[in-house]
Amino acid sequence: MYDDVRYDTDGGIATITIDRPEVKNAFRRQTILELNAALRDAREDEGVYVVVLTGADDGFCAGADVSTMPDWSGEMTYEDYAGYLWGVQNVVRQLRGMSKPSIAGVGGPAVGAGCDFALACDLRVVGPNALLREGFVKVGLVPGDGGAWLLPRLVGEAKAREYLLTGRDITPEDCVDLGLAVEEREDPLAGAVALAEEILALPALAVRRTNDLVDPEQSFEEYCERAIDYQWDCVNDEEHSEAIAAFSEKRAPEYDRDYS
Repeated sequence: MYDDVRYDTDGGIATITIDRPEVKNAFRRQTILELNAALRDAREDEGVYVVVLTGADDGFCAGADVSTMPDWSGEMTYEDYAGYLWGVQNVVRQLRGMSKPSIAGVGGPAVGAGCDFALACDLRVVGPNALLREGFVKVGLVPGDGGAWLLPRLVGEAKAREYLLTGRDITPEDCVDLGLAVEEREDPLAGAVALAEEILALPALAVRRTNDLVDPEQSFEEYCERAIDYQWDCVNDEEHSEAIAAFSEKRAPEYDRDYS
């Protein structure tokens, strides 16, 4: 089913790996189709609780593979280009819209849309050779995949404009200092999986509903209304009951789950 992407599940964690190391995991049309399919699989699989996104050979994604790109203005209509870009945007759309937590393990360049894929994840772990770069302006383009929407919400408008308007690299140290990354690890994939396992050990419905509540576009009153509904869901969840019992009995909780 997959050629450009690896999709693996283990103990409730789905790991999606962009697997084109010969071009620093830059994507082509096929890659985008497969990424969207893998994210749908992870979202719909009831045995998956956390998603890790990474790149092969300690990398991430260097953006679009320019060697496979046509002459946009000469070979495509507006409608053709809009359809192509919608597919790239849909990777970001799916990551942003998924209740299951997503974690990016960034070991190398995350450039252009690759940067946006990392920013769209809920959490990020970076390696010493990682860099995030919204480099669209350097090649005469705009951040068409979500970067100018995502970055200001993560680091603030002024800092986001600095990176968006200059195309400067966001270093691993910057990522941690700005709160973009949870931590810098020598092995960022191992760090992302460890973080996924930490989240996996918690009541799954509470994790997903909490993730859904983090919505900077909603008003406080909208938040409160949603929180009532979500809290009621959690109160009636078996894992909530088990977590309370385990806490009272001073033991580790045991959740009845069927992992993929």
